[in-house]
Amino acid sequence: MSWKPTPASADRLRAKLDDEFETVAKPQGLRRTSDTRSEQSATAPASQAGQWQRSSEQRSAGRGRRVAAGDDESPPDDGKQARKGPTLKMRAVGYLSRREHAREELARKLAAHAEDAAEVEAVLDVLEKEGWLSTERFAQSLVHRRASRQGAARIVQELRQHGVDDNQVAELRDQLRATEYDRALEVWKKRFDAKPADRAAYAKQARFLGSRGFAHDVIRRILGEDNED
Repeated sequence: MSWKPTPASADRLRAKLDDEFETVAKPQGLRRTSDTRSEQSATAPASQAGQWQRSSEQRSAGRGRRVAAGDDESPPDDGKQARKGPTLKMRAVGYLSRREHAREELARKLAAHAEDAAEVEAVLDVLEKEGWLSTERFAQSLVHRRASRQGAARIVQELRQHGVDDNQVAELRDQLRATEYDRALEVWKKRFDAKPADRAAYAKQARFLGSRGFAHDVIRRILGEDNED
């Protein structure tokens, strides 16, 4: 004899099976995927903001440590820039290695590379002490280079422009005057080597020798006394 469930018992059985199925499909603590995404979306901005804030604080702290240790990327702004290029003494030695200079002449050249005149004077004092710089030696060198082409007046003028001592200038002028005629004669021979034929030629030759700095009495001796006017 087979058992047939009554309608009431069938309903109870279905209800029990539904409860068991729901318990297996949805265990305690398991949340739906849609709920999880909603919660993550709600909390993401706050989390990212925290990360950005921590990163900014770390960068600021790192820069503070570099500044404290003297290792900041930006150079200190003390109002002055480090001088580039050779030192004043190196520049001066470079000038002196090419030719002799008077003290005033060298000071003018170095002034463009110095912060003040005192710095230049200190370098010049050292150079004179070490024998690199000598105004007397410069004067002798200038006379040697100019004497074969110029007269005493023009050479003396150049010596004074370079600040050579008056006593040395007077001594060199006397030496030049002693050889003035011979030097002027050589200069005249290279340019003309013929007595002026008329007053115009005389004036031309006299102007040439005068522009070279030779004395008037020497010019008259070379060109002749007849055309003294």
